[in-house]
Amino acid sequence: MPRWTCGIDDCDAAFDDVESAIVHQTNGHQRHKCQVCGTIVPDGYFAIRHAFDEHTRAEFVRSYDADSAAVRRREEIKREIEREADLQRVVERLDRDE
Repeated sequence: MPRWTCGIDDCDAAFDDVESAIVHQTNGHQRHKCQVCGTIVPDGYFAIRHAFDEHTRAEFVRSYDADSAAVRRREEIKREIEREADLQRVVERLDRDE
């Protein structure tokens, strides 16, 4: 049974490896405009990474009208992906797809 699901909007695409899920999110969905700074990034993991690597939690909460549970959930998703993903492999797959 696939372990990773897309999770963007109502997309229930499922994948055996996290790298495939990230590639799907990047290529299969519209880009996301950061509500803090306006930067356009792929939705899903890359949007979460941008939000928490580039901005404070307080900026995220204010800009997205989020609560602490939403912050914790996204931080956990980010940690879990980064614990398991070979991000270099993701970049290589995305480069091949261009």
